[in-house]
Amino acid sequence: MPAYVHAFHTGALQRTAASLKEQLRMCDLCPRRCGVDRLSGRLGFCRTDARLKVAAVSVHPWEEPPIAGTRGSGTIFFSGCTLQCLFCQNYPISQMGVGRVMDAETLAEKMLGLQRRGVHNINLVTPTHQVPQFLEALVIATQKGLSIPLVYNSSGYERVALLRALDGIVDIYLPDIKFASQKAAAWCCGRADYVVQNRRALLAMWRQVGPLQCDEDGVAVRGLLVRHLVLPEDLSGTSQCLGFLRRALGKGVWVSLMDQYFPAHKALKKPPLDRKPTTEEIHRAFKTAWKLGLRLGFTQETCPCGA
Repeated sequence: MPAYVHAFHTGALQRTAASLKEQLRMCDLCPRRCGVDRLSGRLGFCRTDARLKVAAVSVHPWEEPPIAGTRGSGTIFFSGCTLQCLFCQNYPISQMGVGRVMDAETLAEKMLGLQRRGVHNINLVTPTHQVPQFLEALVIATQKGLSIPLVYNSSGYERVALLRALDGIVDIYLPDIKFASQKAAAWCCGRADYVVQNRRALLAMWRQVGPLQCDEDGVAVRGLLVRHLVLPEDLSGTSQCLGFLRRALGKGVWVSLMDQYFPAHKALKKPPLDRKPTTEEIHRAFKTAWKLGLRLGFTQETCPCGA
């Protein structure tokens, strides 16, 4: 049984939804803590008010294998973002406001529709700033029979206070660990505090759900899977990021080491982000992960370094 179903039956889901909605009066959901009264219609840095705004609801077959499985992941792309990454590949959604306002009942029906199509989970893409609005829809959908795992797919820039509120609701955390240095984080995404907030968030997620657990078909049902995108000239600080995961979470943490970076949005005019990582840079990242013993999430056969 997904965690949120149990929370619904105890009333915890409904109480959390109501409590977090009140926080929108002086919004402090993300580490920016804008303090904006979004219930009055004002926009936070995330460019959203208290209304639910969604860019897309779809079946996504290209997530990590434990998330996409054989039938795909039911993704909900939320408009807006708490960061401002130069290289964001979804920038029309995250930074230009692409999406439409919908009510909770509509999103609930869309989630139920995804479940009927056979997806393995409901995958919330960049949900942080719209968690209260989403939870309203989740209450309705759960009452009507939603019963597949909930994936919290995040940039990793999170407040521990929000994550604590989600304890017992989220089944699977799928966060990024983007940077190792304040300087790189400040330049690439506009937040020097990304590193400290990210590390605290990862620890909180790990305490809640632990290592990734999969069913007999290899599809995730609970746990943490951390993503790291390799950037040109090691702007991402791959060895330091992976080193933190190894020290703090151990060999049991699943890591998705991503080599698909390409220049997008403002990165096209921002060297070295204006190029893809070289083959040597990619190989070095995989070798580092392998030497650290972080071998869950990719195998020797799929490791391009041939380690």
